[in-house]
Amino acid sequence: MAKITKRAKAAREKIDSNSRFAIPDAIKIVKEHAISKFDESVDLSINLNVDPRHADQNIRGVVALPNGTGKTLRVAVFAKDAKADEAQQAGADIVGAEDLAESIQNGKMDFDRVISTPDLMSVVGRLGKVLGPKGLMPNPKLGTVTNDIGDAVKNAKGGEVQYRVEKQGIVHAGVGKASFTQEQLEENVSVFLDAILKAKPSGVKGTYLKRLAISSTMGPGVRVDVSSLSGSSNMAS
Repeated sequence: MAKITKRAKAAREKIDSNSRFAIPDAIKIVKEHAISKFDESVDLSINLNVDPRHADQNIRGVVALPNGTGKTLRVAVFAKDAKADEAQQAGADIVGAEDLAESIQNGKMDFDRVISTPDLMSVVGRLGKVLGPKGLMPNPKLGTVTNDIGDAVKNAKGGEVQYRVEKQGIVHAGVGKASFTQEQLEENVSVFLDAILKAKPSGVKGTYLKRLAISSTMGPGVRVDVSSLSGSSNMAS
């Protein structure tokens, strides 16, 4: 875990924890306080009124951010023959089948996303105890079990973000870098929030989006006034 520097700590102390801001203002504050020597990630923390223990409220999905995330993902693909060639041409970092499964079982996990053709899920399925806890298990709902291998690889490389609600109804997501322009970050945040709002389970009553904060890797969390968002009748400040 990154160590909090004195400058970062001082920056956090400047933000009133009781203040709420519109998204553009929150992003501006986050950028101003991203003072580390490296290009800090910009992250969202969203508290939803859902209980992930209920299957219909275990929200998960994938979002293509218009400006990417600023990160380059390493993508592993389970595919054979023509589909393996398609994956390589699309930019996959690792392509294999049984050999790739054996490598993973031996502890080699140098990738951030796993994609598989449907016919090789019987091979991938044996890796559930290894890939599952890390959130890497291919899933048709996330577009990572597919015959459209080339598109899946390009999407993963191009800034596609997977999300899943965690315990206590929290969703975390990286939406860019501090070096992004104000407009790029606003666009990415808007697209991600739209996806979260559209994913609202029909069984949720009352407030859906309870709390939203934006932060950089080493910077303070800046609370957003969720009543300023569209569809605010389903939210709380």
